[in-house]
Amino acid sequence: MTFQTKGVCAQQIDYNIIDGKVTDVHFLGGCNGNTQGISRLIEGMEVHDAISRLEGIQCGYRGTSCPDQLAKALKQSLTEA
Repeated sequence: MTFQTKGVCAQQIDYNIIDGKVTDVHFLGGCNGNTQGISRLIEGMEVHDAISRLEGIQCGYRGTSCPDQLAKALKQSLTEA
């Protein structure tokens, strides 16, 4: 799945959900070390757990962040399923 981000340095997030778990998360752009860390930390995590941990995290004055955008992507995927 692909999610076009808004308000952050990363332009896009690619990911999969398999059996209710987050897999294969890759950010296009953004802070490389941070986005790799996020991707590895949530690999295999239940979708609802990932959302609750990432939602609402802010990056400076932006009102959102790469983790928050990933939570939005995951929530969107749940509503489309």
